[in-house]
Amino acid sequence: MRVLYLLNVSNSSQLSADSGYTFADLLAPALTDAGAEVTVASPVPVGDPRVHFAPTTSPFTKYRARFDPGVDALVTLMRERQPEVVVANQIEAAPAIRAALLEAGVDALIAGYCHYLPFSFTDTGALELDPAMDDRGLGRSVLLAFAAGLAACDRVLVHSSTAASWTTAAAARTGVDLGDKLHIVPAPRDVRLVRDPDGILPPQGRATGLYNHRLYAHYGTARFTQLARRLIADAPVRLTVMDLFGTRSPERVRLDPSPERHLEELGTTDGVTITSDRGDRIRYRNLLADAHFGIAPFRPGCPWSMSVIDCQAMGLPVIGPRTGWLAEHIDNELLFDTDEQAVRITQRLATEPEFYLLHAKRAFASTADLTPEAVAARYLEAVR
Repeated sequence: MRVLYLLNVSNSSQLSADSGYTFADLLAPALTDAGAEVTVASPVPVGDPRVHFAPTTSPFTKYRARFDPGVDALVTLMRERQPEVVVANQIEAAPAIRAALLEAGVDALIAGYCHYLPFSFTDTGALELDPAMDDRGLGRSVLLAFAAGLAACDRVLVHSSTAASWTTAAAARTGVDLGDKLHIVPAPRDVRLVRDPDGILPPQGRATGLYNHRLYAHYGTARFTQLARRLIADAPVRLTVMDLFGTRSPERVRLDPSPERHLEELGTTDGVTITSDRGDRIRYRNLLADAHFGIAPFRPGCPWSMSVIDCQAMGLPVIGPRTGWLAEHIDNELLFDTDEQAVRITQRLATEPEFYLLHAKRAFASTADLTPEAVAARYLEAVR
């Protein structure tokens, strides 16, 4: 099977912060091991030399990635690679991919991977647009482009049951019938970030929590900052916050300056340490190993989080708000609705060794089926 994997890299200078790239870097070699001939079309190659590379230009902004997929370049790519399966990691690009295949005279299946959903649903079933995709009111257009992409796909792959439910509901509201297209294929855990929980020692009365998510406003960073102050004041914890971006380009800062604002605020908060892995996976692993638990993002439309999986595969319990995929995936004893509940949970993690070790093992076990080999098998099954 010849697979052409179209990958949009949002920040090629900070690959460690790009979960889509990490996903491809883990999955493409596993697909190759399973017998597929894989070409990754991307601004940067994946690490395995067995995976073919077709260089592409990174879109200048997140909106260009959705509204300007570059049909001319796609036609050339289809003619050169003659794929049997095209993986569209930018769902909105699927209609352009279909048009390019027609123009190139190539008959290939299009598998859209919903790596990111530009919407979410509240507990009452109300659809909410993701504010990250709603600058100057573009959110509705992005939603409709996403629905058009779903319609153009032969297969639609999502990370989780929550994502499947939301994607099905959004498709129905925009007149798209997914039929039997939809498949749940979770993301693989990083083989470099796996630690046997049997060797983990519990905290000795004080715990270090790690928050390793993007500091955008739409990730709920203000809500996390509020909780961070409460935890430091009322629980025996200290917090480490990852700076995933470093120095961003002026264009990105102009589009959304919230990460810089939140980083400055967190950097002046007592009990919070700001750090960076500097793009080094070994350093990242060491930062995870030095922590005792992780904290999930407060992003309402969270259909999946690689950072949460990273923590759990290292045997770190993750606490999180009872919302979206987090409520589906994280152990119920570690979910909270209020700051008071979060404080009680962290107090137990810090001071009750049996409770901590139980949840360290449960966290690790929750990633057992996410090996690249297992995920690649599910992926290939879905696109056959």
